[in-house]
Amino acid sequence: MSYHHLALAAKDMKAIHAFYEGVMGFELVKVEIAPVMGGGWGKHFFYRMDGDDSRFIAFWELHDTPGKDAYAYDLNEAAGTPQGTNHYSFSVETAEQLVAWREKWNAAGFDVLEIDHNWCHSIYTRDPNGNMVEFCLTTGSFTDEDRQRALAALDEKEMKPSPPPAMMKQWMAEDA
Repeated sequence: MSYHHLALAAKDMKAIHAFYEGVMGFELVKVEIAPVMGGGWGKHFFYRMDGDDSRFIAFWELHDTPGKDAYAYDLNEAAGTPQGTNHYSFSVETAEQLVAWREKWNAAGFDVLEIDHNWCHSIYTRDPNGNMVEFCLTTGSFTDEDRQRALAALDEKEMKPSPPPAMMKQWMAEDA
């Protein structure tokens, strides 16, 4: 089973469109316009990913909703959690694709953080809502020891850190 779509509110729908279609290459294929729970109405825009009609990212442009001026569009700001805690990640199949996305983000004016987590390799940037977006390549496999470590961590009350990342680098847009 996989997810069908992730839906988020948009602070600025035109900026979201420029990022997700113009930079990310996702295609806007559908909008649903209707009343929203609690009052007001919204436009729910669906972006197809990789030409797959079963996987989307979607954004709400909200109108006349109570409390709209107080909305937080960055997931971490809204939840009061540290930056980067809440984020969404898209997969790539090769290291070359990861490099291509990093270069594309930099060329579009976005700073990129790259981390080799020892079992996956990731790049991160922020979308116009301030949310962290990731592309990730799985580079390792999972052992019974990995599972046992994860299960033990469920009950641990003290930090027992994982090995540090093999590499971490910031790629600034102006350096691209």
